[in-house]
Amino acid sequence: MRIRMNVQMSGTRNGEPWPARGEVTELPTAEAAHLVASGIAEEVVDEPAKVETATMPKADTSAPPQGAETKPRTTAKRAASGRKGDHSGE
Repeated sequence: MRIRMNVQMSGTRNGEPWPARGEVTELPTAEAAHLVASGIAEEVVDEPAKVETATMPKADTSAPPQGAETKPRTTAKRAASGRKGDHSGE
């Protein structure tokens, strides 16, 4: 059920702060009906629910600068002394 808060509630609900006075929120029907009956909130029937949308950031499709070298990466594990197969100390 969608409700609009008539008062500012202190504390949290499920670990989140309560909506501010005048804000619209969606709550389970029983909980919302209790708040409406006590005058803390009013039912919202004329406003459509806001739909949250997300947009992906634009991909970086630029080419590497001219003359940029591409070298294969090496792992630091091979360079560490005392590793199995490291015969540099013999």
